[in-house]
Amino acid sequence: MAAFNYLFFILVLPLLLLFLKTKRESKNSYRLLPPGPWTLPIIGSLHHLTGTDLPHRKLRIMSRRYGDLMFLQLGEQPTVIASSREAVKEITKTHDLKFCTRAVNLTSRVLSYDMKDVVFAPYGEYWREIRKMCVSELLSFKRVQSFKSIREEKIRSLTSGSHHHHPKERLSN
Repeated sequence: MAAFNYLFFILVLPLLLLFLKTKRESKNSYRLLPPGPWTLPIIGSLHHLTGTDLPHRKLRIMSRRYGDLMFLQLGEQPTVIASSREAVKEITKTHDLKFCTRAVNLTSRVLSYDMKDVVFAPYGEYWREIRKMCVSELLSFKRVQSFKSIREEKIRSLTSGSHHHHPKERLSN
């Protein structure tokens, strides 16, 4: 029995220390974040956005309490909400390079060939090169004009389709 207790102590103590270390590190990283409502373990702050009011109205109410910048934990995703024009302007002006790249997750990696397409590529030299290539090859005047007949045909089919769906209603100008 003593051997079991000793083995249990050897296995549990490192796990307990690791848990306490990560908990302390996460608290230190959240100290630099703006204030926000309390969170629950799995859903975070999502329960604050439910109820009879619409979510954007709940956010307005919370911004009056926590200020123009507030921290919400949306599920497992930490989120900073800016509620005023001045706060958004300051964030985008001083931290623009941090916000110019899309968030990386498994879905975006799978859909974008490991972040290699022009939509999901992180900002940098590679993104600038593929953007230049798209502008020069796909969006050149000559290339856009070559698809003019296709665009006109699509416009005709869309506008004629709207007459078939609502024959009695008049379309506005």
